[in-house]
Amino acid sequence: MHDPGTSSDLRRISAPRIPSRVVGMMSPNDRAADAASTRPAPAVPPGEHGRGGPGRSGESAPRAKRPERPQAVLEVIDRTRLSPSLLRISLGGPGIADLSCNDATDRYVKLLLPDPASGLTPPYDMEALRRERPEDLPRIRTYTVRHWDTAAQRLDIDVVLHGDGELEGVAATWADSALPGDRVALRGAGGAYSPDPAAAQHLFIGDHSALPAIAAALEALPEDARGRAVIQLEHEGDRLHLTAPDGVRIQYLIGARELLLETAASLEIEDPSALDAFVHGERGIIKQLRRILVVDKGIPRDRLSISAYWALGRVEDRFQAEKREPIGRIDE
Repeated sequence: MHDPGTSSDLRRISAPRIPSRVVGMMSPNDRAADAASTRPAPAVPPGEHGRGGPGRSGESAPRAKRPERPQAVLEVIDRTRLSPSLLRISLGGPGIADLSCNDATDRYVKLLLPDPASGLTPPYDMEALRRERPEDLPRIRTYTVRHWDTAAQRLDIDVVLHGDGELEGVAATWADSALPGDRVALRGAGGAYSPDPAAAQHLFIGDHSALPAIAAALEALPEDARGRAVIQLEHEGDRLHLTAPDGVRIQYLIGARELLLETAASLEIEDPSALDAFVHGERGIIKQLRRILVVDKGIPRDRLSISAYWALGRVEDRFQAEKREPIGRIDE
């Protein structure tokens, strides 16, 4: 492991320091424009890799080097415990202008989280790190943006605190120890889904990871919307009061994720072609839900936003890589 105390190395690896953006404590802004995805945060789509045009002798032309995506540097403004397992981190500062905001309710950002022992400070020279200190590359974690207020230079992300350990703790550990004034680098935003205001019925299905995106979508529905939101949680104490039109029923399932399969199988859908559905969560469950909803219930694929936000037993790095492999496909 490289000695983080060597200042000359840190100057070489970290991108040029920008002036510290000190943001005072701000009152919570309970609603703006959010999501991230899954997808919602969601399924978070892997980056697209372009291909060069045909070269001579049937060989492909050299692939152009992909430019490094810009990083925004924000500061922690506040931490709010929403439930025993859900922590809201509010970030803000002028750096929010470096993010690409969109109108999707499942919009998401990617946090760059280095090991604190590395001594790195944002923004990061990712190319230099790959070349000289690959072991210190920041971990990348994807989160739905629950609220986004450009005018107030503030966004909120909700982090599920599963517990300790390598499989669960990189972002959770950061969130649990984050203090006002701490700086963090982000990229984004991505996102693709917003509820169809013309749909006759709406259906939302997801686990705890999809809760922020579902909550944002419910708030965006027209007042006369009708439908159902089914959300699986492991613990009763993690229920949140969500805002939704009177015609939308919110149902919490407390217990195993498989409860989502039983509930989906029991759904009665009068006109699948008039339905707008948003379904995101753990990969194994999502694969089974897709078969139930598309094959058994007859929901057209173009009326269904469905993807995996995470996979059991996988850190995000591996989960994202597997999206390019057969195991990562949910449309099998």
